[in-house]
Amino acid sequence: MTITRRSLLTAVGLTSVLALAACGGSGDPVVRSSTAGAPTGTPASSSTGGGRATVGLTYIPNIQFAPFYVGIEQGSFRRRGTDVTVRHHGAQEGLFTAIASGQEDLVIAGGDEMVEARAKGLDLVAVASYYRRYPVELIVPADSPIKTPADLEGRSLGVPGRYGESWLGALAMFKAAGITERDVRVTEIGYTSQAALATRKVDAVMGYANNDTVQMRLAGLDVRSIPLTATGEVPLVSISLVTTRDYLRANPDRVRAVADGMLDGIQMMVSDPEQAIKDSARHVPNLAEAKAAAAARATLDATVTVMRTKDGAVSGRLDPAQWKAMSTFMRSQGLIPKDVPAGDAVATGYVSR
Repeated sequence: MTITRRSLLTAVGLTSVLALAACGGSGDPVVRSSTAGAPTGTPASSSTGGGRATVGLTYIPNIQFAPFYVGIEQGSFRRRGTDVTVRHHGAQEGLFTAIASGQEDLVIAGGDEMVEARAKGLDLVAVASYYRRYPVELIVPADSPIKTPADLEGRSLGVPGRYGESWLGALAMFKAAGITERDVRVTEIGYTSQAALATRKVDAVMGYANNDTVQMRLAGLDVRSIPLTATGEVPLVSISLVTTRDYLRANPDRVRAVADGMLDGIQMMVSDPEQAIKDSARHVPNLAEAKAAAAARATLDATVTVMRTKDGAVSGRLDPAQWKAMSTFMRSQGLIPKDVPAGDAVATGYVSR
């Protein structure tokens, strides 16, 4: 993510998820309810969602989840008639384990991860876009001779592993540049991209515009970022709001309320970033400290960039054509065993903008 990301589901991992869906599961959630910080007496709008919804957020609390923290603190979910609780996944928990077992009603997850899970039997569906742009980019030292992805030929590229958005982004980049994995010395470096680049262990790394690049610059590392393709477009869909088809059928108005409340939070984040940081400080440890707040502001600004459309708008609308292109690309790369029709993976009409 950008947002701290988990690897794509393995067949073994998905088997565990599907088993949990049948027998239930356990976890150790970190939660905060939307009623906790909502203004007292705030009336629900006529577009009511009704009831409660638990939204899964990957890994630890982070400013990249500000739209949910803001929505809770400013009462935007409550005004739409829904009480939202956020739940951060434990370090050893699968991305879709909790939603499959019923501990979570919706989850923030990568479109690529969701498509892989669907291809292996989990009936997930995306209902709104969270990141409008794919956040992965190629990062090199400022003085590097690498100017375009094609310049990677014969050089070393660091990736966390052959999984997740970083790896999918690399595959899309190779294809667009007319090179293959065999033309590049791919090195799996785990989550040590900053050290690997600083020590010149590798010539370049795959990273996130709103995380890795920001953190490197804050640490004083002089780096340049390079788009994955000449146009900036890739056949991949990034972070989305996801639920199960069963939950969507049973609670369509609640899903709309959560999706629109999330977009309200993004709009507030865009309009008043300082307030977004203050609201997030009630959820993210140590964020109130001056140094942490400054770093959070840099991350927030970069995250706003990937959350908005090219014309600067806030919108959660999904484009089925993008999902179809992603399915085709993932199958061509051997990442999924069969195509996932966009009509199965995407449910449109659940956001007002």
